[in-house]
Amino acid sequence: MDAITQPPIIRLHPEDGVVIARQVLPPGTSVAPGVTTSARIPAGHKVAVVPHVKGEPVRRYGQIIGFATEAILPGQWVHTHNLAMGDFARDYAWGVDARPTEPVPVPATFLGLRRADGRVATRNYIGIVTSVNCSAHVAELIAQAFRRNPLTGEDPLAAWPNVDGVVALTHKTGCGMTEGEPLRLLRRTLGGFARHANFSHVIAIGLGCEVNQIGGLLEEQRLSGRLRNMYIQEMGGTRKTVQAGIDFVKEVLEEANRVRRETVPASELCVALQCGGSDGYSGITANPALGAASDLVVRHGGTVILSESPETYGAEHLLTRRAVSREVGQKLVDIMHWWEEYTAREGAEMNANPSPGNKAGGLTTILEKSLGAMAKAGTTNLVDVVRYAEPVTAKGFVFMDTPGYDPVGATGQVAGGANLLCFTTGRGSVFGCKPTPSIKLATNTPMYQRMEDDMDVNCGTILTGEESVQQVGERIFRLMLATASGQRTKSESFDFGAAEFAPWVLGATM
Repeated sequence: MDAITQPPIIRLHPEDGVVIARQVLPPGTSVAPGVTTSARIPAGHKVAVVPHVKGEPVRRYGQIIGFATEAILPGQWVHTHNLAMGDFARDYAWGVDARPTEPVPVPATFLGLRRADGRVATRNYIGIVTSVNCSAHVAELIAQAFRRNPLTGEDPLAAWPNVDGVVALTHKTGCGMTEGEPLRLLRRTLGGFARHANFSHVIAIGLGCEVNQIGGLLEEQRLSGRLRNMYIQEMGGTRKTVQAGIDFVKEVLEEANRVRRETVPASELCVALQCGGSDGYSGITANPALGAASDLVVRHGGTVILSESPETYGAEHLLTRRAVSREVGQKLVDIMHWWEEYTAREGAEMNANPSPGNKAGGLTTILEKSLGAMAKAGTTNLVDVVRYAEPVTAKGFVFMDTPGYDPVGATGQVAGGANLLCFTTGRGSVFGCKPTPSIKLATNTPMYQRMEDDMDVNCGTILTGEESVQQVGERIFRLMLATASGQRTKSESFDFGAAEFAPWVLGATM
């Protein structure tokens, strides 16, 4: 479908005091009856269409995104120089918007990998988890032995075509850390990956003297009998441990290769929702389109996981309205209070979240960013709220407490069981998250064309009028099914996803 001539601005809600520049607006551009731009407005940025006095709330999406720090005249650019955070009362209105989800009459299917315990995988990897950074290089040497040579094309796994690869998941902690919640959180993350359906077999590598003892990990996460483990000190050093790890992989390859894809219902999808490198279009194109796809996943009986708690801050009252109970909604509010206390304790503030790239793309405050980010979760009921890396067992829309930093957030979601990840980006991201495939959604056409090798979906067609949000959402849902059936994503073509493993580090490093 050809692009349709569109007005130069986008008005998202009748009560908004700002509109969004669809493209760069030169001075003198008409943006509302009797209102023209007083200066150049960058694409994706905001321009006032009504006057604001100092201290007055500024609205986008019909919601408060900040407060004027000086008088703002109609036609003026609205950004960090005249808009800032401020406190305001939230009406949590527990569950008033919760409605029964209408299931589809004929659920969709995909070709998944049914494990012996009944769970469904979308990929089939052999995993190497590390208890401590001291064992990271040894784990990587084991994985390297099974990696395809990009120069010669030689593939050590060619004889086992149903095995997607051997993944070493390394990190920067595991020792010099306090016990209690920091250690429990790390073990919960490692345990989630160790039992992930996308791993057929897992080996754990430790040094031997670390705080995060593998024995404690196995006991706490109930992993005994699920994975093989080795300590470098007990094995006799690097060479012997690497060889033992290689021997283990060779030993299980035949069994891992026996899996076959079979038709399974879309209710087996558990989709992590992420955004990174957001811009002023994120809340207009890619995030709402992913939200439409999320609604389809839920209507087909599946699960979607929204996270990034700091990027929900200021919009949590819109999610509590969709909570199935006050208890569920209160868990989300308690998380936001924890983050307020946490940032204050660390000498930071919640509004520190929008990155320089976010601001260059038109986002000014965390309130504005949060309102756009939550659109990824669509419109269905909030059925549960879980801690970082906790197993997600509910069907429907679930919120997981994570930081806003993409690799850390996605690591928690995958540890929770996500077997697919959808990642919206306006500035451009090249993220992957093994063992879960990552689908990249571009908010705008220029970036999609510039980074086409890394982008899976162009949502910029919404801006140009070629497609509606619902049409792009349907396209994303169909790509989810194809990806879950084995179709490779752009990030998989570059072998992204192992180095991006990043557990949330809490507490002091001793």
